[in-house]
Amino acid sequence: MIEASNISAPAEAPALTGPEAAHLLGFLDYLQAECGLSLNTRKAYRRDLTGFLLFQRETGVKELSAIVAAHVSEFMRSLKKRGLSVATICRQLAAVRMFCRYLVLQRVLESDVSAVVDSPKKWNRLPTIIDDAATRVLIDTPDAQVDSFGLRDQAMLSLLYATGMRASEIAGLQVSDVNANVGVVRVLGKGSKERIVPVAREALLCLGNYLRVRSQAPPGAAGSKTLFLSRSGKKLAREDVFRIVRKYAVRSGVRGNVTPHTLRHCFATELLTHGADLRSVQEMLGHADIATTQIYTHVDAARLRAIHKKFHPRA
Repeated sequence: MIEASNISAPAEAPALTGPEAAHLLGFLDYLQAECGLSLNTRKAYRRDLTGFLLFQRETGVKELSAIVAAHVSEFMRSLKKRGLSVATICRQLAAVRMFCRYLVLQRVLESDVSAVVDSPKKWNRLPTIIDDAATRVLIDTPDAQVDSFGLRDQAMLSLLYATGMRASEIAGLQVSDVNANVGVVRVLGKGSKERIVPVAREALLCLGNYLRVRSQAPPGAAGSKTLFLSRSGKKLAREDVFRIVRKYAVRSGVRGNVTPHTLRHCFATELLTHGADLRSVQEMLGHADIATTQIYTHVDAARLRAIHKKFHPRA
């Protein structure tokens, strides 16, 4: 397990020192031990809160106990002036709010000063999706005849589309997590929450082809528990998964900014389009709140309106 104190601060931001740094590290330990948040989430919290605390220092706030609601609001306005998106500002405010609640628990603040700060409303931007034909072209792009890595990439793309996994989830997948006989995969999601997701037959076939040659290529692959390995036999990072997906999106000619999350969006949209209930899709995606899953109902409605407008004579 990686300790919060080992999460390196972002290179572009000056390092915090003094009581602020100590409280921030304590907060990151709290996120890991009490909330079970992932390493990536804790890194994001550290980055956002480092910016918040440095801003307070620069504007003359000498102690955390002196922070009031006006200081939080001023920080939000500074983010807006920098041209950051509403979604980014909302994310940073969420980090500040959680940190303020922690400071109340530590008796540094008497009350949660962030509670009265209004959150900017998120724009309801629909997730980007590509149609099934484009997805099939993308999955068929890796050259499975050249070497085992073509088979690896094809299996990865197919599994992303078949299960809706996040990039970090598929990077952390182990060989034992796949049960080909039952046709399911065990996914360890955010907050170390486990879920079982069915896998389509085509994805299982691609995965089987890869597994037959997996141990022949990278050094040490045979003894590794990780399913998808790099050319050096090491576990892939989530950034590697993004690069692989993007590489084949460019090669295939699929238009738009295609990422692993695009395939996740496609997975959810296809299920709802073909009659899956929202609760089942929520469970397969690993969403804690069904409101997060509901955005895909808007995607489907948008698609239906486009079809109606194109084909109905009085649309």
